Amino acid sequence: MSARIDHLVVAAASLEEGAAWCEATLGTDPGPGGEHPLMGTHNRLLRIATVDHPRAYLEIIAVQPGRAAQRPRRWFDLDAEAVRDALARSGPRLLHFVANVPDLRQSLAALQDLQIDRGEVVAASRMTPRGLLEWQISIREDGQRLFAGTLPTLIQWGATHPASAMPESGVTLQSLTASHPESGTLRSAYEAVGLQGVVLKEGAARLYAVLDTPRGRVKLDSAGL
Repeated sequence: MSARIDHLVVAAASLEEGAAWCEATLGTDPGPGGEHPLMGTHNRLLRIATVDHPRAYLEIIAVQPGRAAQRPRRWFDLDAEAVRDALARSGPRLLHFVANVPDLRQSLAALQDLQIDRGEVVAASRMTPRGLLEWQISIREDGQRLFAGTLPTLIQWGATHPASAMPESGVTLQSLTASHPESGTLRSAYEAVGLQGVVLKEGAARLYAVLDTPRGRVKLDSAGL
């Protein structure tokens, strides 16, 4: 098995605030995204791919006003009080990341062998100008990210990956680093799914990414959220 960084998740109290943050922080406007009726969320997307991370992109996501989720809890801890309060108080923030795997069920079983419940397989889709985009993703009933967002949500794309339709943005992912006090357990989880391209350290729970942007080098930090 092998897993690669698929996308970074930046959460915002509103999608408008997230887009404004992107322009102010990264020096570019995010491209269009879509709606997720299953989760009651919507997003905008930005390509950040490099040779080392060939299909990576950044997702700015927010709860969609007036749209109820069709599951008990939204993904990525977006219903957690601590997350909502932090986004309202401090603005958009790197919250999580998603890893692309070739066989989602096999990867989830490998984590289950470590007594880590990454969630069930959920089929999802959204319409794009190029047609229907389909994927399978691991989602827990309680919506938790696990390990303070340093254990990725796992995704398996259908025939089309969204990054293939994204224009170059001038923003590129240089590194992604995770730290956690239970780094030994987290390392075993990374190895179980064959995760590549993420630096893992012992320390306080934290996720940070380094990006080259039109505004220079920028570091995004989950700051323990």
